[in-house]
Amino acid sequence: MERADLETLIAACQSGSRQAFHTLFEMYKDRVYSIALHFSGEEAMAKDISQQVFLKLFTSIGQFRFDSEFSTWLYRVVANACVDEQRKRRRFVPFSESGEMPQMSVKSSQEESVIRRQVAVSVQGAIAELSPKLRLPILLKYVEGLSYEEIAATLGCSIGTVSSRLNRGHKALAQKLNHLREFGLQEE
Repeated sequence: MERADLETLIAACQSGSRQAFHTLFEMYKDRVYSIALHFSGEEAMAKDISQQVFLKLFTSIGQFRFDSEFSTWLYRVVANACVDEQRKRRRFVPFSESGEMPQMSVKSSQEESVIRRQVAVSVQGAIAELSPKLRLPILLKYVEGLSYEEIAATLGCSIGTVSSRLNRGHKALAQKLNHLREFGLQEE
């Protein structure tokens, strides 16, 4: 959707149009849920967060002033909801019972597929263990594909801070996932 059309849609939402809000919901529901799911690692929590985000959006869309991209403003609402939900629950959600992967050699494409799935679970678990300050920039960069500038605007910090947090996040992930090097999966 072009910026002018999006601004018209948002203005209609601000005027109380339920149809416009429904359209906005349909446009962004998958992105909001994706961030919430990657942040929390739990479908039920991701649904709760998504619901909170759209309730907040419904009640506070009048506060959006068009001085930034709507998606940046919305991502900030999502990020705040994720952190708030985590504070409420006071725990990190594990992706797997054990961070260790079974020892096996890659002999067939089926075994390699199993290993790749286990590696993906390990990576998700490692991301879930990051502090929110490191996890959010990682998710916004690699799941949502935002630029450093967009992440900075979303998180309300400088580009240097985004760079620093991504760097620290990469180092923490490398340390947590060092045990995966032994599998030596080749990129196709």
